Amino acid sequence: MREAMLRQIIDYSSRADPYPLYEELRRTPVYHDADGPYLVSTYHEILSLLHDPRISSDPRNLTLPSSDPLAQEEEDGSALPPVFLKLDPPDHDRLRRITNRPFGPPHSPHRVHGMRGELEDIVTGLIDGIAGSDSLERIDLVDQFSYPFPVTVICRLLGVPRKDESRFHGWADTIAAGLDPDPDADPGEQHKGVSDAQMELGMYLAGLIEERRKNPGEDMLSQLAAVNEEPDGSMSTLEVISTAALLLIAGHETTVNLITNGMLTLLRHPDVLRRLRESPEMSVRIVEELLRYEPPVQMLPRRSTLADIDMGGVNIPKGATVSLILASGNRDPKRFENPDRFDPDRGDIQHLGLGSGIHSCFGAPLARLEAQQALSALARRLENPRLLEDPPPYRQNAVLRGPRHLPIACDGIRTP
Repeated sequence: MREAMLRQIIDYSSRADPYPLYEELRRTPVYHDADGPYLVSTYHEILSLLHDPRISSDPRNLTLPSSDPLAQEEEDGSALPPVFLKLDPPDHDRLRRITNRPFGPPHSPHRVHGMRGELEDIVTGLIDGIAGSDSLERIDLVDQFSYPFPVTVICRLLGVPRKDESRFHGWADTIAAGLDPDPDADPGEQHKGVSDAQMELGMYLAGLIEERRKNPGEDMLSQLAAVNEEPDGSMSTLEVISTAALLLIAGHETTVNLITNGMLTLLRHPDVLRRLRESPEMSVRIVEELLRYEPPVQMLPRRSTLADIDMGGVNIPKGATVSLILASGNRDPKRFENPDRFDPDRGDIQHLGLGSGIHSCFGAPLARLEAQQALSALARRLENPRLLEDPPPYRQNAVLRGPRHLPIACDGIRTP
């Protein structure tokens, strides 16, 4: 029965509301059935494993169980070298430190904060575009706002020329589709499309990297491509390509879901939406509660154990495959009071929505800021916004869970 429940979580019919299934799963904090993966679903156990060096993120350490339905959710068919997200120390630490130089403290402490004005301009332009569209009676918030916003931001951050942004959008969309397979599409054709997009993206980035090494700018790609004399040294060209591709895809996929899940939740809680409209500073607490209540990354599949681990009364043997169900941990009543209630006034929101430990979300500061600015602007400018479909149509992917479209209507658009 429990194996059937696991497959229900992956099944598309559960996408709109997987939380009752997570509640059932938490009855056995560490669950294992036959030769399937070990599922860890409670807060403290997940947090412990996120900080445990005996858990590997490197897929080369995996021996995938034949009955692991989660394995298919994370396949990306990448032809690029491994990114630091899928490496263990010391390789992970070196690449992450180099990537962080142009992005955050201590080398670039003001990078994200300095983008506030630019983010506000992008948000304003997108909402103005909605105002100038043919109809406010049916707005697809994903296509018209939640998707183009973070893609535009990551292109600007990397230093992609504005004239090339549309090409980047296309490649990102195709590669992201590999994370979100269409059951009605031909798998071979979809895989070829993803591989072609990765090849074109890699060739484009290689050219851009060569150009930036000759004529560096202030953008992140120039800094990643630069020769550095610090102890960690510099990235190879292939490492820069791989890292830039990771930033492009991961830098917008999770934020699209965070913004869309956020607006869906606010429209379902009009009292909170009204408070946000009247008090934009509430956006900080609202986004943190959203990361707990509706995290954009629901689970971390395909971790592996480098040694035996005793957890929750269960022995997880060396070489086992482990999946950490973050969204379940975020609703654990042993950690959060009334966990199924959306409450931005919650006094302690130490969620798992952006992970924890050495693999915590690299782009967390930017994702938070993007969501805060997006949701506060939408709350302020949309007049009488309302859902047209509830639940909306969701993406296929159970790991990166979020609406594929969010049809809404409003009575008008207020001036900025």
